[in-house]
Amino acid sequence: MAPKRKDGSGDELTGREKKKMKMTAARTIAVQSANTVSFSEKSVAGPSKVAVNGLNGLPSAIDVEKFAEARAFEIDAMHNAMKNASASSTSRAWQALPRHLRRRAASHDVRRVPLRLREKARAEMDPLHKKASGHSLPKLGKNKRLKRTELFAKRQREKSWLETHIWHAKRMKMDNLWGYRLAVHPTEKSYRPSHRASVHGSIIHDASYHSIIELKGTEPILKRALDTSCDPNGPSPGSRRYSSGSRALETYIYKSGSYPFGLISPITVIWKPLPLNSPSVIDEENKQVPDPVFADQSSSKRKRESKGKEKEKENSTLPDSETPRVVWIISHPSAYQDVLSSIRTSASLTLEAFRREDENKEVEIEIGDLRGQVNIFEIMGPKSNQVLKGALSPISQDKREDFKKFWSRFTNMQTSAEMSRGTVVGFKVVDPRLKFPPKNAQVQAPPVNDIPSTTVFPSAQLAQCDLWDGAVRTKLARPRYKKKDLDERRSKLLIPGTPLNPERQDDRIPVLLIQRSLEALESKTQGIHGWTLIIPSGWAMAFFSSLVYTGTRVGGQRERQTQAFEAGMPYFPRDLPTSVGYDTYATARAKEDKGRWDRKPPAKRPNYEKLGTSSPWRADWHGVLGLPCPKFEDEANTSGAEGFVSTQREPADEIGITDEGPQMWLLRGSEVPSVISNMSKMFIKGAAVLQEVNKLRAKRGLEALGSSIRADDLLKRALVSVRISMCGRGAPEDLAIIYQVSNDEGKKWERALRNPLGGYHEEETEEEEKLSEVIPPESSIIGYVTTGHFSLSQGQGFGIGAIPLVKFLELREQAERRHTNTTSLISSLLVKVRNRSGQQCRAAHIEILAC
Repeated sequence: MAPKRKDGSGDELTGREKKKMKMTAARTIAVQSANTVSFSEKSVAGPSKVAVNGLNGLPSAIDVEKFAEARAFEIDAMHNAMKNASASSTSRAWQALPRHLRRRAASHDVRRVPLRLREKARAEMDPLHKKASGHSLPKLGKNKRLKRTELFAKRQREKSWLETHIWHAKRMKMDNLWGYRLAVHPTEKSYRPSHRASVHGSIIHDASYHSIIELKGTEPILKRALDTSCDPNGPSPGSRRYSSGSRALETYIYKSGSYPFGLISPITVIWKPLPLNSPSVIDEENKQVPDPVFADQSSSKRKRESKGKEKEKENSTLPDSETPRVVWIISHPSAYQDVLSSIRTSASLTLEAFRREDENKEVEIEIGDLRGQVNIFEIMGPKSNQVLKGALSPISQDKREDFKKFWSRFTNMQTSAEMSRGTVVGFKVVDPRLKFPPKNAQVQAPPVNDIPSTTVFPSAQLAQCDLWDGAVRTKLARPRYKKKDLDERRSKLLIPGTPLNPERQDDRIPVLLIQRSLEALESKTQGIHGWTLIIPSGWAMAFFSSLVYTGTRVGGQRERQTQAFEAGMPYFPRDLPTSVGYDTYATARAKEDKGRWDRKPPAKRPNYEKLGTSSPWRADWHGVLGLPCPKFEDEANTSGAEGFVSTQREPADEIGITDEGPQMWLLRGSEVPSVISNMSKMFIKGAAVLQEVNKLRAKRGLEALGSSIRADDLLKRALVSVRISMCGRGAPEDLAIIYQVSNDEGKKWERALRNPLGGYHEEETEEEEKLSEVIPPESSIIGYVTTGHFSLSQGQGFGIGAIPLVKFLELREQAERRHTNTTSLISSLLVKVRNRSGQQCRAAHIEILAC
């Protein structure tokens, strides 16, 4: 047997033996030898030997000081042993910290460790090893050193930082996205806690990277320009409901006049409210819906008062058509250039139409870029009301009755869904740093028989805010007082911890609160509600620190996408296959997935060819629709026409037309169920689609689609968004394949899934296993899952995807044939879903995603 030592002498110890000796020495308590002990009358606290026959040898009293002096060596040895034992443990100093206090630099920078563990961390660092690892570069001279601001500016040449970047960089995984350095997800395990926070607590996301476009002009021109580009499904951006400025509209924008083609991205439209003395605002206040309790008492009185004021309102000020208005359009940063191009085209076409109507009238639309002028925070969850109420302190000079009612009810709201969707609230707050640290407002339960009489309705008076003024934003771009100035004021307080009283010189910051809801129509998914907080630039950290201090979790891009997924809502751009940003997203994801797949050995990666997955890296929508496969970016770069762009403009009446026919388009919106219901009643489905599309275009004053677009081609190139709910086991993943089920197989699946007691089987039956092993041919593919995962809110596999409209109508007819005895409408259609790396096809139900 070979010796354990190199030379066989046994003089050299192994690492295990060295560690064992070190631990033994650390846990050994030192003992004082008898020769070194010097006894004296002063140090004797009592005899060390006791007579066996009784307690005669014990003293009647013990002097504590003499006793401690006599036992000083033993006490000191015990303290040293405890200290050495804890210091020689296998855990490092930074591992003793809780997860939320750990930092990436704590392992090699002692200053990153809290003060109580700094000595231990310094002792753990091996100076010899640190010196051998490499020589540090010499420091620059005093004159050549870059300032902190210049150093940060140098690091932002290719991307921009948010104002909260340094805070996020210490705690989040960062990545370069859309020209910004953004947080992807927290470094700690927080997937489930973040979901629980959005459902039961509160979670905040810094969305200051969103782009804001400002439009200025008269109201009729702005309304027509927005109607030309925005989605005709749902309300118009120029409707009185939103043009008063009391509500914000969440809609989608298309290329100018090209609906249903040219989908760009979702947007939020906010109108600046009219002044309080304008006739429109006064008329709106008189038309507000009263409280249900006092409706009968006030209706007759309101009618008598309104008759005498009609003539006064006619001659008050300028009419609404001549009043200058301002509109903000908030969009995703990846679609900013396309949104701006669509708005410019719509504005130019609208101005030309107005000038043709009246050549002597001068009309114009001003388009401004507000990127970097405001900060946006999204605070979601039922406790967001208490967090905002505790962090924000409105100024006492605000005398608006509507705002007083709102602020008094704000704390006791169980969720922001109690307010109307998109409600806009504007007010001024004092510097949140004055009352730091904040405390969450406590909910007070109202009496049982108490009927709330302070119902708050959206109004232009409630939405008044100085944040719309560019001069105010410029003035507040930098806080007047720094943190050290406020700390100096705080140090002079008689009672430590007392909030600072706002003085006349302190800043008053205008803010906008917008009610935000992630809730799908006609869905079983649980909605998530919260608020969007808009503040001037330069104040992000002042507000962010107060909002986070009370336990609000912070989310990145992953948490924001998860909120939309759990609510059953599509997320841009991954769930909108025909949008402008989808191709860029799909190409980047395909490159990343393929690179990760190539780095793995063949035995550790799935063989997609044997699994029958023809398109593992990106969804083949053209193949599903039966269209010729186009060249993507990586393929197009290999052609000889790289870098050349056509200088010819596309004719306005030929938008959406390619050499092979109409473009691929997505049928989406709140009116999709009614559109499909009307189509199913008609014999010629293509003509029905064309009729419904032209009807929606007519709502916005757009011309009907040109004769070059055939009805059948329009139907064959249409996709529709769907929700996928698994019938039993399994969870769909991203890019999972959706298969169509034949009539015979569909009946077998329904028999296998049917439970005599109702619902589905909790465990997979033998018949289900046999049916799951049958993989349909490639010709049965009807769609793909764009986002799939296990839904924490539903407790089962869930996904969002898209299928051709023709296939959805076929599935609908197939389900009606199988359920001829039932008269109810079949809302859930049976399909099969297989993950791209899976070998089993699970049964699932799909339904229309109307939002």
